Amino acid sequence: MDTLPQVDVGIIGGSGFYEFLDEPRFVDVDTPWGPPSAPVAVGSVGGRGVAFLPRHGRDHRFPPHRIPYRANLWALRRLGVAQVLTPCAVGSLQRTLEPGDLVVPDQLVDRTSGRGHTYYDDEGGVEHLSFADPYSATGRDLAVTTARAQGATVHDGGTLVVIQGPRFSTRAESRWYSAQGWSVVGMTGAPEAALAAELGLECTCVAMVTDYDAGLQVGEGVTQEEVFAVMSANLQRLRDLLGALVPALPRTDPPALPTRLAGR
Repeated sequence: MDTLPQVDVGIIGGSGFYEFLDEPRFVDVDTPWGPPSAPVAVGSVGGRGVAFLPRHGRDHRFPPHRIPYRANLWALRRLGVAQVLTPCAVGSLQRTLEPGDLVVPDQLVDRTSGRGHTYYDDEGGVEHLSFADPYSATGRDLAVTTARAQGATVHDGGTLVVIQGPRFSTRAESRWYSAQGWSVVGMTGAPEAALAAELGLECTCVAMVTDYDAGLQVGEGVTQEEVFAVMSANLQRLRDLLGALVPALPRTDPPALPTRLAGR
């Protein structure tokens, strides 16, 4: 078996980020939870080794509730990743967060169900994860600073509520989320961040606002076409941000896996 390449930064995002890597090679990584969304693209960004995974697969085959989250994070950990960036598209729950803005959340609310939420789902005993602050403070600070230096409208902090999908929210659901003071809504932030934490990875989410959610809208509400169009129009801007952010991240090694996970 070929030795797997080792890098220290991972990115989970849309397939448009393939062009982001210099001279990528594609690596098949076996995991106890089956294959990840796609072969992992390994290359470099600003001289830094990076592993990239398209969250929904190369052809967008996986809906949010069917993404192999456990396999994806495990594959990155096997490649040596210590820092993981999770860019995503989100809907705005507050009028002050406009389409095209960036949000770097510091909190998360998980409204999903039936996903593989943990690596500790066998009979080996209970493991309670400390998850009070789900995102990396260092990664967040660097993301905000880098985005502002590039002239982006970026919001430092906020709560990302993650819904099951693949449908968008009803107006009643959206208005409830807004009334809680939550900032943006998406479909993929959970269980990504929790699984990263179980593996000892520093996770930083950079969320691109693509629309006002249904509770803030009139008319038919959010459409897939609207989300894809805004994300496509801002993809290069997001790539530029990550291109500057990756080399700025601290070089760290992931801590040793807990004994129960190390044996897998």
